[in-house]
Amino acid sequence: MTTQSNYELQLECTAFLNHEAELLDDGRLHDWLELLTDDVQYRVPRRVTRERGAEQSEFSDDAFLYREDYGMLSTRVERFDNEYAWAENPPSRTRRFVSNVRAEERPNDDDDDVELKSNLLLYRSQGDTTDHDLISGERQDRLRRVEGELRLSERTVYLDQTIVATRNLSFFL
Repeated sequence: MTTQSNYELQLECTAFLNHEAELLDDGRLHDWLELLTDDVQYRVPRRVTRERGAEQSEFSDDAFLYREDYGMLSTRVERFDNEYAWAENPPSRTRRFVSNVRAEERPNDDDDDVELKSNLLLYRSQGDTTDHDLISGERQDRLRRVEGELRLSERTVYLDQTIVATRNLSFFL
């Protein structure tokens, strides 16, 4: 891959992530679902504190804050359309800051996949209070070209926090 094509890929992936953040921050969740592939895997493994020098990963292989596929994600989005989404009443106000985007093309026999890493800082407030949540982490994504457009086919979010001190996890990272 040439430097120019890598630069163009970087710009395209950054534009994708910025558009995704805008859709989520604006509450356009049905539009966000259109950015996903039908076989998407969306995971947030639980972080585990380990002693220095431990050979095990800091992230659990068995415990997840989120471990969802397209069906589960679309069910969550549809739930926000009715009055039973009590965790989002009043609705959250969010702002996603996406940075340090690193893209690498990984073509295989079937797809033009892109492996993508980015850092995320999520600000969230709700209601008339000074309380807010700040959540940060690294996202490792796989994007796939579908009919010429990038789509999210896999996301794993590695949160910096061991304990997420938010009232609920009704938002998407």
